[in-house]
Amino acid sequence: MTTVESASRASVLRRGLALSPDLFTGLAGTLGLALVATAGRVAVPVAIQQGIDRGIRASGGPDIGVITRIVAVTAGVLLVTMISAYLMNVRLFTVSETALAAIRARTFRHIHDLSMLHQQSERRGALVSRVTGDVDQISQFLQFGGLLFVVNLGQLTVTTIVMLFYSWQLTLVVFAAFAPLVFVVRFFQRRLSVLYMEVRESVGAMLGVIAESVVGAPVVRAYGIQARTGERLDSAIERARRNQFRAQTNNVISMSFGELAAGLALGGVIVVGTLLGVGGNLTVGQLTAFLFLATMFVQPVQVATEVLNEAQNAIAGWRRVLDIIETEPDVADPGPAGRRLPDGPIDVTFDHVHFAYPDGPEVLTDVDLTVTARTRVAVVGETGSGKTTFAKLLTRLMDPTKGQVRLSGTPLDEIRFDSLRSRVVMVPQDGFLFDATIAENVRFARPGLTDADLQRSFTELGLSDWLDSLPDGLQTEVGERGESLSVGERQLVALARAYVADPDLLVLDEATSAVDPATEVRLQRTLDAVTRGRTTIAIAHRLSTAQSADEVIVVDRGRVVQRGPHATLLTDPTSIYARLYASWLEQTR
Repeated sequence: MTTVESASRASVLRRGLALSPDLFTGLAGTLGLALVATAGRVAVPVAIQQGIDRGIRASGGPDIGVITRIVAVTAGVLLVTMISAYLMNVRLFTVSETALAAIRARTFRHIHDLSMLHQQSERRGALVSRVTGDVDQISQFLQFGGLLFVVNLGQLTVTTIVMLFYSWQLTLVVFAAFAPLVFVVRFFQRRLSVLYMEVRESVGAMLGVIAESVVGAPVVRAYGIQARTGERLDSAIERARRNQFRAQTNNVISMSFGELAAGLALGGVIVVGTLLGVGGNLTVGQLTAFLFLATMFVQPVQVATEVLNEAQNAIAGWRRVLDIIETEPDVADPGPAGRRLPDGPIDVTFDHVHFAYPDGPEVLTDVDLTVTARTRVAVVGETGSGKTTFAKLLTRLMDPTKGQVRLSGTPLDEIRFDSLRSRVVMVPQDGFLFDATIAENVRFARPGLTDADLQRSFTELGLSDWLDSLPDGLQTEVGERGESLSVGERQLVALARAYVADPDLLVLDEATSAVDPATEVRLQRTLDAVTRGRTTIAIAHRLSTAQSADEVIVVDRGRVVQRGPHATLLTDPTSIYARLYASWLEQTR
């Protein structure tokens, strides 16, 4: 094991433990209980030695009184040992679960703090595995491996002291048998560190494929690609199995050397102990007790080998968790040091804004425009022209690569998230819903609303008839991701959620694209009233939205090529907007 590798693992442990100060809560008391619990275990070998030498082999024959007293004292010591072990376990489990719950919550929240770009760079299932599987691996190690390490360290210490008291010669025999194991363990630790990292990564990839297959089940069935999907899943499972097999094989080989060392130690004790006994340097009771002590020494060494191997798995999990937690968000909340949006209507300024995804061409190029407060603007363009990116920059789901976005004169990256999210609301194209009722989904925007408030909001939106047609009205369960509703119905709930939030800037990212034409007409009339008096920017796929807007912004290949009222833009039949509008009219006939 190289110095660099040792330093790397030590660094991971140090950083991981620094994230979990709760792990050290009451550590001294836990170690004290561990010492008492392990010290009590040597009572049995000592009792055996005393029982043989002073009781059974007493000069006047077996002394039942001595044996009775030895048994009584030993029973009392074992009772104290049992109570100490119980308390130690309770303390260790409580502390480790508390600490790891904090790590899990922190990792989950940090994933949410990362930008959409970072989240999109890794499969959702793999991200979830860092919060679940990787933290579970750490938990398992701390609760069982950590417990065993503490107990066995104490047992080794106490046992060694007592062995030295009985026979330093036999103690050296035991140490000599286990000395080569140090080098074997060091060798396998280096291999297992790499292998367990591959295990954690392949498990994360497997969970990603499983999650994708479950979420995409309707597409899988619709295209009849169950076999191909199954092959992908089988491949991911096989890779995880293969990596786990390789790691466990090395683990077993490492443990086998421990078994060999244990056999050599016990054999050596019997041979050398017999010779010492023949020479009158060791009594029968002392040799018998030493054999028990040697067994007690062997057990924690073997367990320590297993614990060290499992530690590599935990360190791999900790490294993956730290990779997330220590990733600096590229879209960071300025927090208390940030500014709040000024009260009143919001105007928007894009000041020579550029944006490119990592390792990709520019999606937006030199966007320079101002949207006046309380204006309803439609942003139109062909697929891939940069419309949705425009909306994400405006709501700070991403930051420009160059230039600056300002709301009411305030740079967007200086605005506190709590102020931004309370004043600016975006309705995305997919209309994501949580696995709850319609009422609960709408209340995410304003938790204090009553059912009567919600019913009134649906009525104002012209959606009361639709709501009444549902089996349980507001209490209708929408299912996971809202899949109990149609795509259009999910969008209706998402629009209602945005409406009750009462924002000063409303961003609609093709929010009516999944709604049927009749519902769209009804929603459009309602949205006209809802958007009046507030700044509204609608990313428009259907150009009926553009018709009712105060101004239309036309984006083509990442650049703003036209802007103005709908009627004005149609005066030039050769313009991009005129061609888009003519194409849309053709499709709607």
